[in-house]
Amino acid sequence: MNVVVIGAQWGDEGKGKIVDYLASRANLVVRYSGGANAGHTIVHAGKTYKLHLIPSGIIYPETKVILGTGMVIDLESLFKELEELEQNGIDWTGRVFISDRAHVVFPKYKEEDVMTEKMRRRPIGTTGRGIGVTYSKKASRDGIRIADLFDPDIKSMLTEEEKDYISPYLDKIKPLIVKMVPFMRNYREKNVLFEGAQGFMLDIDMGTYPFVSSGISAAAGACQGSGVGPRAIDAVYGVFKAYSTRVGNGPFPSEFSEEEKAIEESIREIGNEYGTTTGRARRCGYLDLVALKYACEANQLDGLVLTHLDTYDSFDKIGLCVAYEINGEETTEFPTTISELESAKPVIKYFKGWKKDLSVYKDYKSFPQEAIDYVKFIEEYTGTDIVIVSVGKDRDKTIMRKDLWKKY
Repeated sequence: MNVVVIGAQWGDEGKGKIVDYLASRANLVVRYSGGANAGHTIVHAGKTYKLHLIPSGIIYPETKVILGTGMVIDLESLFKELEELEQNGIDWTGRVFISDRAHVVFPKYKEEDVMTEKMRRRPIGTTGRGIGVTYSKKASRDGIRIADLFDPDIKSMLTEEEKDYISPYLDKIKPLIVKMVPFMRNYREKNVLFEGAQGFMLDIDMGTYPFVSSGISAAAGACQGSGVGPRAIDAVYGVFKAYSTRVGNGPFPSEFSEEEKAIEESIREIGNEYGTTTGRARRCGYLDLVALKYACEANQLDGLVLTHLDTYDSFDKIGLCVAYEINGEETTEFPTTISELESAKPVIKYFKGWKKDLSVYKDYKSFPQEAIDYVKFIEEYTGTDIVIVSVGKDRDKTIMRKDLWKKY
């Protein structure tokens, strides 16, 4: 069975935990897009793992993982991450693979990334890790792929600086390289989990352009970045938080106002809303149902995964953004232009808080009625069932309402 998991907001939705949870029954986990700008924090067996390039399934000794065709790979970051996994007792030998068509991030791309950001008419808040530059070179057909590192003709065209950079990694990376299509052929009858990077609202085509990532964050990228066709995908699930966050610049219609800074600070501290990769504080806001419904429809999600619901345990009331007011008119359709998004005022519907510790519950049906009402409203608004509810960072705080590895 082939299952795709994407972020249904602006990233940082808790995909790492959910992919880790599902990966225990996966034979293979495919990361199909993005680079070291992404970050997953996983708490497993009392240990915390911070992953940037390696798919979350690496924690399980029987699960194999692959960095797919749609990824851009910083070799230094990759082997540093693998070394850290070894130090934490994770034996990855024979379990980590890399598509020969993935692209390489060179150190000078990071410098270009920073300089490009400074020269932009509209700074987007890049992480400066060379991701956008690498994707740009890929699109302009001037990039270097993993396979190209072993092509004498292409290698001869590299600068001395580039040759010096790749030299320590060539022998290390060679055993990991595979051709994606025949590799995936061996998993046709197995459980394969396709892991997205960032969030759908940062997708290069469907997100809040130009304040987006350079890769494909939509579910469609799972096919392009992994060597399987769309008819092979059995289910697509989107992960979202009980509130919204965003890192860096860009429109954020449901962001808390200056008068609501106390709410924002509470959520940021309770939810630990600081970037895994950058450490910078995330912007916080009400759960944006206009954007979430857009994500559900654009990706044809089979179900939603709700995380951080426990963040609201101590709140008297909880708000949901159910519409935007733009130029005096109310709309529930997600706008395309930045000017519309930046002028949008959120229309907020409030719910009574449950004022109980959700982390002690093992069954969704036992939840306080107020929490059930909150979840049910989201389902009705988006037209999409919530199939998993997460009420804590630990793995056992994950409540399954539907078996995601079963065909329906």
